[in-house]
Amino acid sequence: MYKDKSRSTEKQESNQKGELIWGNFIIHIEPVLEQLAKTLDSRLVKTLCELLKGLLVHRNRTQGMVLSELGGMIAGEAHAPAGVKRISRLLHSERWTGTIIEDFFWAQANERVNEMQHPQHEVYVIWDESVLEKPESVKSERLCPVRSSKAARLKRIKPGFYNPPSGRPIFVPGFHWLQILVTGLKGNLTLAHVRWWTTRGPASSDKRSEEKQVLDTLFHLWGQMVIHIWDRGFASNPWLNLVLRYPLRFIVRWRKDFKLVDAQGQLRLAWQIPRGKRSWGYRMIYDCKRRCERKTGVIAVPVQLAEAPAPLWLVVSRPGHGHSPWYLLTTETILTEEDAWRVVLAYNRRWTVEMSLRFTKTELAFESPRLRKWPARYKLMLIATLLYSFLLSLLSPAWKIVSSWLLSTWCHRSGKWRENTLFPLYRLRLALAHLFIFLKQFTPDLLNPG
Repeated sequence: MYKDKSRSTEKQESNQKGELIWGNFIIHIEPVLEQLAKTLDSRLVKTLCELLKGLLVHRNRTQGMVLSELGGMIAGEAHAPAGVKRISRLLHSERWTGTIIEDFFWAQANERVNEMQHPQHEVYVIWDESVLEKPESVKSERLCPVRSSKAARLKRIKPGFYNPPSGRPIFVPGFHWLQILVTGLKGNLTLAHVRWWTTRGPASSDKRSEEKQVLDTLFHLWGQMVIHIWDRGFASNPWLNLVLRYPLRFIVRWRKDFKLVDAQGQLRLAWQIPRGKRSWGYRMIYDCKRRCERKTGVIAVPVQLAEAPAPLWLVVSRPGHGHSPWYLLTTETILTEEDAWRVVLAYNRRWTVEMSLRFTKTELAFESPRLRKWPARYKLMLIATLLYSFLLSLLSPAWKIVSSWLLSTWCHRSGKWRENTLFPLYRLRLALAHLFIFLKQFTPDLLNPG
């Protein structure tokens, strides 16, 4: 009797929390639904909501966004062909474009930037590039050669194994990818923009043209309200000469073998400029990649680019023997040790975008779609990104109680390391999948968008 009462209470609590989460999910994407309702039939809008639910529940890296799999998720396996047809109609409809979802991302990022405006806090706009690899594909539109990171990992020498492949980098069919996130020194992430582009065919483009379009948009939106953070992929004189035409604030990780003009006007390699100078101070800095703290020194020197006379600062983070220093080139004025540490800690936040790209590739199966036509593929990936933006919102302090309940009830894991994880996106999505599968057995109408 006691067990039955306990299970009834647990079921009731899960039902209430499930209604709360799904209701807020609909509220989160309401601007998109309203725009789609103006041009699409209500049945297609309902299909979009059911597709998002299917993407959330269907955790399969290789087939997570295959239409035949998703059709069975939204309509049941007995009616999978009908589900596929509904999704196909939504994606191939010419009455809407992915611009609706792109505008939604810009709007939520703009709202986050305005909320974070404070004299003592900085807002960071983190850029990162990646690729979507489709090694077995040849028929899809806009495929172009991309450098395979998977092949690079497989080619690494491992102790105890022999004859590792060597030679030039491996290129496979795929798409280029640019993602931008908004965050602060602490707190959750907000997705601002995502785009994919190709270097072949009628829609061919190049890296700098795509990035300049995004840079123009960001400048007109936020100007000097934010600090842009770039990795070594953006460390080049042509890119910085373009950026310096705007009154922007930025931090870019400079390569040690690239040249800069020092305070005496001499053109020297970046690593030579701070050589022999004692660090200003030391701190224990958390290494996000290795998940440990390191005693790190810092020093800063004024520099300039060879082709641009704009005053810049080179901040050097020294993590100790056996670890490569960071050479951070920034427009921020560095007068004290604290100013230098702010730059180092800001760049340390860039690792969050690396985790973001890994999550979308693995958990949301961005490399699995088999659609040939680019507009339909583009819409499907944007819909999956819409789900990702909602998962990021669940990491905000306002959702702390609900998120803790989800993780403890529907995805419990032992171990101190998991308890201290700041961004438990993988467990959070798994917990939501378990919850909605459970609720579907008892309240199948709960997840309907109406």
